[in-house]
Amino acid sequence: MVNSNKKISVIMGIYNCAATLPEAIESILDQTYGNWELIMCDDGSSDDTYKVAMEYKNRYPEKIIVIRNEKNSGLNKTLNHCLEHATGEYIARMDGDDLSISDRFEKEISFLENNEDYAIVSGPMIYFDENGDWGKGTSVANPEKKDFVHGTPFCHAPCMVRAEAYKAVNGYSENKKTLRAEDYDLWFRMYELGYKGHNLTEPIYKMRDDANAYSRRKFKFAVNEAYVRFNGFKRLKLPITSYIYALRPIVVGLLPKPIYMRLHHKKKN
Repeated sequence: MVNSNKKISVIMGIYNCAATLPEAIESILDQTYGNWELIMCDDGSSDDTYKVAMEYKNRYPEKIIVIRNEKNSGLNKTLNHCLEHATGEYIARMDGDDLSISDRFEKEISFLENNEDYAIVSGPMIYFDENGDWGKGTSVANPEKKDFVHGTPFCHAPCMVRAEAYKAVNGYSENKKTLRAEDYDLWFRMYELGYKGHNLTEPIYKMRDDANAYSRRKFKFAVNEAYVRFNGFKRLKLPITSYIYALRPIVVGLLPKPIYMRLHHKKKN
């Protein structure tokens, strides 16, 4: 058991996820670690997402906060809006169409409480769709700067981070060029200041990865990731030979859907 009663602020940007949001929230309610608050920010949904969120807020007024953007603003601004309301010593992420495994918070806070020199903890994810679980990710246990070359070293949705680290980098960049790569950019900026992170061995999170996930891919987001990589490599003073990897997301973004899906599934199986 965790020998801690420190508070976790769970930040969740929600957008057009009315059908999946109840299950996502229930996975937070079912956590074995109970000292948390859930902050949901609706980013201009056109379905019943806000209504569903408010129904849970009314059922659990002491645990759940619901806020709303005036218009669709993107995940980076939405999460910063959540951070404005966060009061916990730890900040955890969650998405409105995914599931947190019941002991996720217990495992993450236990690691951070027992390893004060680490500011970030995340872990591999199980991937699922309408047919059930279909894959499992892997990760480097203790990512170093060189590990940023091949991709983001931490899965964003299952992460837990010390609030002080978020404050040190002023939260997520709201530059439009970081959209959909805001987490990668966040890790670059935290590592630049000397913060470091760890990945747990066992999966702590289930990510919905179905046909709709592919439809959300846009080439402009591949360009954004290339931008984040290039600037991040400079921040961490990585070797000039690393910069060729900044072009990888653009190459992947140009792949036809059948090839991309084949490689995507092969990578996680």
